This record gives sequence, structure tokens and C-alpha cells, in this order.
Amino acid sequence: MNISRIYYLSIFLVCSSLLGFGYYLQFVDGLEPCPLCIFQRVAYIAIALFAIPGIIHGPMGKWRYLYSGLIFTGAIIGGIIAGRQVWLQHLPPDAVPACGPGLDFMMEVFPLSETLQMVFTGSGECAEVAWTFLSFSIAEWSLAWFVLFAISSIAHVLKKQSTS
Repeated sequence: MNISRIYYLSIFLVCSSLLGFGYYLQFVDGLEPCPLCIFQRVAYIAIALFAIPGIIHGPMGKWRYLYSGLIFTGAIIGGIIAGRQVWLQHLPPDAVPACGPGLDFMMEVFPLSETLQMVFTGSGECAEVAWTFLSFSIAEWSLAWFVLFAISSIAHVLKKQSTS
């Protein structure tokens, strides 16, 4: 197995593990994800899906720019979403926006552009910190993973490969 396949497989496995843990927290521990959490999950799913062709193809040449570029794009978008949630979580309590309607309701009632605008404005539920590990919230861990994915995708492209 070449280094590219190992890289893309590791990205896929990490994303799958993070998603699995998120679903564990939701369905076993009872933590309901806020709208920003759901969009972060979508970013993880996208990154995992972008890694699959890299696992199959094992690109050593110019194709790794495409696959790593897609992973980088997914990581940046996910990082922006996670960064927004981290910012909301660090607001003083009196500056936290009021809780809004659930994502399901917004998707049914409002057009997609308005729903996205409301989600990214954030609401009080996105500012709640319901779980921490080593004093970091889920959103902070998520932001760290997105940054690692972005950096690793750049490093993978810049790394000299023995057969290009």
C-alpha cells in the first residue's frame, strides 16, 4: 500500500470515528446536536467521502492535488463552522443570542438561503457547552480536527513522493 492510500485511509477512519463518537453522544448519552454541530457533521462526511477516491486510486501524481484540495476545502468550511460555534461558546452570557427554532423546522418552513443565514447567525443552543474533554468543548475539539485535516492535506501535497 502506498503512502497516499495510507494517508487517505487515515483521513477516512478518523472522520468515521469522529462521526461515530458524535452519534454515540447523541443516541447513547442523549446530547442533541445543535444546527452548527449538524453542519460540522456534514463537513466530516464530505471529507470522508473526498478521501474514498484517494483510497481506491492511491494517487502519486497530480491527482493528489485534487483529492487533497477537496479535503482541504471541506476542512476549511468545517473549521469556519466550528470556529463560529467556539466564538458563540465564549460570548458572555448576556451576549448569547436567543435560542431559535430547530433545524428540521427551519428546513421545512424557510428557503435554504434563509435557513443557512439563521443557522450561521447561531443561537443560544449553539453556545451551550454540554460535554468537555480535557476542558475543551466538542466544538473546540472539532475545530482542532479541522485544522489538522487542513494542515495534513497541505503537507501531503507538498511532500516529495518517490514516484510522481
